[in-house]
Amino acid sequence: MKVKAGIIGGAGYTGGEMLRLLVNHPSVEVAFVHSNSNTGNLISDVHTDLLGDTDLRFTGELSDDIDVLFLCVGHGDAKKFLAANPIAAGIKIIDLSQDFRLKAAAGQDWVYGLPELNRERIKTASFIANPGCFATCIQLGLLPLAAKGLLKNEVHINATTGSTGAGQSLAATSHFSWRNNNLSVYKAFEHQHLNEIGETLLQLDANFNEVLNFIPQRGDFTRGILAAMYVESDLTAEEAQTLYEDYYAEHPFTHVSKKNIDLKQVVNTNKGLVHVEKHGSKLFIVSVIDNLLKGASGQAVQNMNLIFGLEERQGLALKAAGF
Repeated sequence: MKVKAGIIGGAGYTGGEMLRLLVNHPSVEVAFVHSNSNTGNLISDVHTDLLGDTDLRFTGELSDDIDVLFLCVGHGDAKKFLAANPIAAGIKIIDLSQDFRLKAAAGQDWVYGLPELNRERIKTASFIANPGCFATCIQLGLLPLAAKGLLKNEVHINATTGSTGAGQSLAATSHFSWRNNNLSVYKAFEHQHLNEIGETLLQLDANFNEVLNFIPQRGDFTRGILAAMYVESDLTAEEAQTLYEDYYAEHPFTHVSKKNIDLKQVVNTNKGLVHVEKHGSKLFIVSVIDNLLKGASGQAVQNMNLIFGLEERQGLALKAAGF
């Protein structure tokens, strides 16, 4: 018995990654892929790398004959879609936009879909708010500290993302001639993902009340996020290493490296890698993910696996680009 999946917004970056994962997932049947802009077109004409993998076409119609619905739409569009298209009871919904990530917008029905935080709640959830890409990368670097109440000072974060983090819509800052051989800061100290990071840290430590100083950067590469963070800490290097290893021991996609890490270790995978060092009184943390996989579609499939009782790694045994 296969899980029947529907995808809304299948023509974009996250929709394309979702398709690449699901058409090769041994326990999933893709029932339909909805797209307003590509109705009737072959999926492989839009995502040309899927030529030979699927003969499906984009559709403008919806069906209730599914088990799970992935919303791969822009921010603000998920709420609009659900308001205009009531979904039959029993269908699980996994939203990749930011519409339901914050408690004020989500209410009690939605579960924040970071398995390293909420794995047991995800297993019984009907509605999953998939985390943001920056938020996932940064949280993986901070969760073990928050869980032990050890974030007692402000945190300094510098993180750089690839161009796919901006989505597929054209913009001046995603144009090749601007992005190539370039680097820029944007939304310094006020990026929208700070809110969900703050709620997560409060979930683990009700007394957390420190400032997160976040400087996001646009890199001139296609995919991946590297976050470098530091915070004042009394932990020794050995204590920090043990703390992180113990926290992630039961999580199959997040690994703690004793050596320094780089993006190519995680690009094209659902892995999160974390590395910690001690420099004087400061604990230095590096975290890397692929923004389209662990930061979006891969994590959504991981959440689907947990909901339907599948092995957590199923369909996600992907190899890194390496070089």
